[in-house]
Amino acid sequence: MSTRTTTTTSTSTRPGRRPARGGPFAWRAVDLVTLAVLGVALGVAFWGFDTFLYNPLKIALAGFPPAQELMLGIWLLPAVAGALLVRRPGAALLCEMVAANVEMLLGNQWGQAVLISGLLQALGVEVAVALWRWCRHDLAIAALGGTLAAVFEITLYEWWAYVPAFSWTWKLVYLGAGIVSGIVIAGIGGHLLIRALARTGVIGHFPPGEEHLLAPSRRS
Repeated sequence: MSTRTTTTTSTSTRPGRRPARGGPFAWRAVDLVTLAVLGVALGVAFWGFDTFLYNPLKIALAGFPPAQELMLGIWLLPAVAGALLVRRPGAALLCEMVAANVEMLLGNQWGQAVLISGLLQALGVEVAVALWRWCRHDLAIAALGGTLAAVFEITLYEWWAYVPAFSWTWKLVYLGAGIVSGIVIAGIGGHLLIRALARTGVIGHFPPGEEHLLAPSRRS
């Protein structure tokens, strides 16, 4: 009996392995509100990046245009962070679409096209977490989510809408740059963001916050 209890506790407190309360489909009002708040905050961050950093970075990378896709991970971050935080189907989609709508409303150079991008990016993350039936949300899944978000966005949209004149060699390099960005900025960055929020205590009612509070180093 004690062995079973110890095993259950160990699994539930391992980073990324604690399930959402009530199971993945038991959505709560606090889940919706928190994802919306996170999406708005990251949407404002999108606007700041679009306004102050995107064009200077694009110019700096103009010598090799496919490398400009190294910036893609910035826009994938809400989907990964939302999925890691709430751990329910649709969490990545909700957080990403709120951020995309805020970015559109505040003004950007792509207009309503950011909604198409947001949808594809979020679907990539949703596929990643669904493969493990919303039971695993660790760093590896965050990286996989960033990877699939980049693949969906680039192969289904950006290749044809933004870089149709690229040769296939350049398109593949463009894809590779996007995947690297998705892994590093959205995957690793999203993972670190949620861990940082957990340490503050503001997400104590969500699985990452519960994992932090129940971690062996914090037990009395």
